[in-house]
Amino acid sequence: MAVKLRPLGDRVLVKRIEQETQLPSGLVLPETAKDKPQIGEILAVGPGERTEEGKHIPLEVQVGQKVAFPKYAGTEIKLNGDEYLLLRENDLLAVVEEE
Repeated sequence: MAVKLRPLGDRVLVKRIEQETQLPSGLVLPETAKDKPQIGEILAVGPGERTEEGKHIPLEVQVGQKVAFPKYAGTEIKLNGDEYLLLRENDLLAVVEEE
C-alpha cells in the first residue's frame, strides 16, 4: 500500500536533490563525506494559512518547484525507505529557477 503525505497549513513536503560532488582533482566524494543537499523539489504543499479574521492565505510555492532551504530546517521523515523533509513555507530561502 502506497502512503501519501499531505502537508497541513503552510507546510511543504520536499525531496532533497542529490548532487554529485567532484573535487577539482577529479575525485568524487562518497555519500558519507558530503553534507546533505540544501536544494530540493517540492512534492506536496499544504492549503495555506488562515488569518485571525479567517481569511485564507495560499502558499506562494507550487508542486514541482525547486527550492533552497537552510541546512538544519524542517523535520526529516522516512516513508517506504525514502527520506523527505517537511518545512514551513517561511523556512524556504528561495525558489531555484533554471535558465
